[in-house]
Amino acid sequence: MSRQLFRRTTLVSANTFFSRILGFVRDIVVAHYFGASVGADAFFVAFRIPNFMRALFAEGAFSQAFIPVLAKYRQTKSHEDTRVFIDRVTGDLAAVLTIVAVLGVIFASFVITIFAPGFLKDPVRFVLATHMLRVMFPYVLLISVTALCSGILNTYDSFGVPAFTPVLLNIILIVMAIFAASHFATPIYALAWGVLIAGVAQVLFQLPFLFHKRVLPRLSISFKDPGVRRVLKLMAPAIVGVSVVQLSLLLDTLFASFLPVGSVSWLYYSSRLMNFPLGVFGVAIATVILPKLARQHNAKDHASFSGTLDWGLRVLLLIAVPSTVGLWILSGPLLATLFKTGRFDVNDVLMTQQSLIAFSSGIAAFMLIKVLASAFYAKQDIATPVRIAVAAVTLKIILNLILIFPLKHVGLALSTSLSAFFNVALLLIFLLRRKLYQPQSGWGVYFLRLVIANMLMGLFLFFVKGNMSVWFSHERFWRIEYLTILLLGAVIIYFGSLFGAGSRLRL
Repeated sequence: MSRQLFRRTTLVSANTFFSRILGFVRDIVVAHYFGASVGADAFFVAFRIPNFMRALFAEGAFSQAFIPVLAKYRQTKSHEDTRVFIDRVTGDLAAVLTIVAVLGVIFASFVITIFAPGFLKDPVRFVLATHMLRVMFPYVLLISVTALCSGILNTYDSFGVPAFTPVLLNIILIVMAIFAASHFATPIYALAWGVLIAGVAQVLFQLPFLFHKRVLPRLSISFKDPGVRRVLKLMAPAIVGVSVVQLSLLLDTLFASFLPVGSVSWLYYSSRLMNFPLGVFGVAIATVILPKLARQHNAKDHASFSGTLDWGLRVLLLIAVPSTVGLWILSGPLLATLFKTGRFDVNDVLMTQQSLIAFSSGIAAFMLIKVLASAFYAKQDIATPVRIAVAAVTLKIILNLILIFPLKHVGLALSTSLSAFFNVALLLIFLLRRKLYQPQSGWGVYFLRLVIANMLMGLFLFFVKGNMSVWFSHERFWRIEYLTILLLGAVIIYFGSLFGAGSRLRL
């Protein structure tokens, strides 16, 4: 079992890694041409709103409800019954989101007022954000259909195509920033149109693969279908859960809109770096094990269910802990290498570094939430992680109000990390109490080996990275070269230390 999961996780991680690398190239290009400017702040705010809706209707609540039900259909129903279910879910989702997209375009200025009220005092940012939101709101429909297609492919054990699909967004935004922006009266608008074009491309890209597996969706509206009603029933609490999590992110934007110009951009770039290990490994592991856990639950194989979860947690921590240590120590060099160019200056690097350190403190928690919550979703128990998410977000809002005054944008990042650890603690407690997860032997030795390896890696990075003045004074080529040496050295020391301490990869 673990060998198969490892292969699939590696496939998803490899594609996601490529996507994230292109994502960094995209961010470098955007930072070079637009910096942490008024236009950049407006774009990031406008783009976050359809992303909120995407998480609400697609990759978050919908996928959590849809994949377990589809997995059960595939196990217990005929292929034709499964196709009818897919067609009806697709038609219903498309109908609802078409209405949402139209309303979003019409009421874009009202939406910006709600989510970034601080922009009302800055008419330029407000107008820019409103216009770009109108262009991007149909992306909600397009990316939700993309997520549905990805969920179908994942359930049919095809993980590479869905993992590669996000690459298209990065490629198109890079092209728009470099080649199209100069042709717009307001250059930042090129990014908004790029998002819309990418949404269309992502949907079209997956259709041939669905056709090959004979599960290409056909629109058929039927809210009374038993399978659709089951998905809707599961989505109700999931929407609440995703809403509170996404709302916490939007609240960060709301608070940041009152802070000095650049605060929204600093938070965006630091969260992008933090999300690199989360997206490449945390999301990949959760994506792979969710269908597996759902099948094991349906087969009432409790021992394998717990074993799959235990495997996911161990592999996750193997990456999460060194990612945290590495970002703590290399936050400045990474940001200087990636983004110090064009309009992104030294002050922007230093401000972003502070929030990156705060964000990176919670990497392990962000990853653990993905895997631990999957255990509940696989059992079609969405209410429990939702209640936990509500408690965690409540804590985050309180921490926001406390920390924003002394720490400004850094306080918003730190509150996110602290509330994530609270979320993890509650998820783990519930899993253990309900005996859904029983840790396998060897965790004590495993933790000791992790501590030793991360201490040795951290000491190496700390003593050889140099101070920030060195990174600011050298040309970009030197920064890239020296950073590459540091990262390669860290990888060798980390995995060499694990091997020396007795760790062996068992699949």
